[in-house]
Amino acid sequence: MFGLPIDNVKCFKKGTIREVVSEVKYGTSKPATIGGKYPYLRMNNITYEGQLDLTDLKFIDIPDKEIEKCVVRKGDVLFNRTNSKELVGKTCVFNIDTPMVIAGYIIRVKVNEKVIPEYLSTFLNLKYSKNILFEMCKAAIGQANINAQELQDIEIIIPPMSLQLKFLDLLHQTDKSKFVCYSNFKSQFIEMFGCPVTNPLGWETSTMMRVAPETQYKGDFNSDVWLLNLDMIEQNTGIVIDKVMVSIDTVKGSVFTFDKDYVLYSKLRPYLNKVVLPDDRGFATSELIPLKPDINLLNRVFLACLLRSDQFVEYATKLSGGSRMPRVPMKEFRNFPCILPPINLQNQFAAFVQQVDKSKLSEHVTYNSLGDMLVNLNLFRR
Repeated sequence: MFGLPIDNVKCFKKGTIREVVSEVKYGTSKPATIGGKYPYLRMNNITYEGQLDLTDLKFIDIPDKEIEKCVVRKGDVLFNRTNSKELVGKTCVFNIDTPMVIAGYIIRVKVNEKVIPEYLSTFLNLKYSKNILFEMCKAAIGQANINAQELQDIEIIIPPMSLQLKFLDLLHQTDKSKFVCYSNFKSQFIEMFGCPVTNPLGWETSTMMRVAPETQYKGDFNSDVWLLNLDMIEQNTGIVIDKVMVSIDTVKGSVFTFDKDYVLYSKLRPYLNKVVLPDDRGFATSELIPLKPDINLLNRVFLACLLRSDQFVEYATKLSGGSRMPRVPMKEFRNFPCILPPINLQNQFAAFVQQVDKSKLSEHVTYNSLGDMLVNLNLFRR
């Protein structure tokens, strides 16, 4: 609808965030207090996907003369300026009628008449913007930071207000029950496990080859089998959209057996993020890697979450070498470090997933985002 500042294909007006805001303020550095008067928003109250999460809300006392410096009201934009590097820049719109107080590692942004809060928040939550913020933030011991001036220097498209209001209507028309399920699922994988590449929480690690070895060539299925290839999996969702019944004797090239104990991962075009957990058995072409996790080390639901995480996708894409037909080198993939939280906790998480009422979930809620449920289970905190 709007395009990106890097190319601005629709030739809208461009500027910086400084041009679309009327006020930028930091929160308070005071600690939460038991029995405090005001609800207290901290960095964990903003999700990676850009939602306000009040499941773990603290309270604070602030002198009346200081309250205006750190209070947020409906329509303000909240920007998480200090966090681990992967999470700096989480942004949401404060859409609650009750005023609250923000912590010092959150920036309160008030927009002017040029943009609506939802537009600015959505822009800052784009993958494009998150990459800019990741490169921009300054790393310190255990934390990274972006200050208010750096935030305001970011380039942004300023589309006509009429188009922004149409965008707002689309947001309001979204099926909220499905949207909440989807948007609340993704961020907690990182918040609970940390980045699966850098492993900041110090989980035990192994290699992908050890914990989820590839399946063997062909197998002992009947002559007529289901065949699955890359094009039969929907992009970005990991949902099987088609299968073909073939005679195995007529298949040309390498094929691999799989069943419901496997995770199927695409080694071609890793940025498409195609991962699926099959519910039956069959054969897959060499475009897909059928992985069978060691059940003593790794739950397949957890493995699917890891493979579909943004950090793994970014890592795999870099390994592809940027060629015209990118693919993940198998040698590199086999040696990819896989984090291993305790298997009993992985299994509890998988059991919880299976109990979710599927009718309440959008079909686009797949194992790319199921890691976000971990925050509700509180399983992986140390």
